[in-house]
Amino acid sequence: MAGSTRQQKFGRLIQKELSDIFQRDKRGILDNTLVSISDVDMSADLGVAKVYISMMLTKDKAQTLEKLNRGKGEIRKALGERIRKQVRVIPELIFIIDETEENAFKIEELIKSLHIPPADKNSD
Repeated sequence: MAGSTRQQKFGRLIQKELSDIFQRDKRGILDNTLVSISDVDMSADLGVAKVYISMMLTKDKAQTLEKLNRGKGEIRKALGERIRKQVRVIPELIFIIDETEENAFKIEELIKSLHIPPADKNSD
């Protein structure tokens, strides 16, 4: 997360509140799909939040992202209800799939599957 201290603090607030909103999901936007927020990048004017979503156990990530985008207005409204006394403007939300953890898992699996012969001790 880059940016000023103010952007970072605001990003952490958005991350915490959105995580709680997704965990409770009273509106049924995610249909019991488990998602977590890995990071939030704020624009300099704090008007736009890029929300990086991790979906480790989700089979159809594009469909889940589509559900989030369709429910973006409701999610933003719920966020506004929680943080309106702390901020002036409720940021526009942009959801992005974060595949960092999945890529790390794939790399780890590739490394485990490598067959590297042991070094010859007599070659010195």
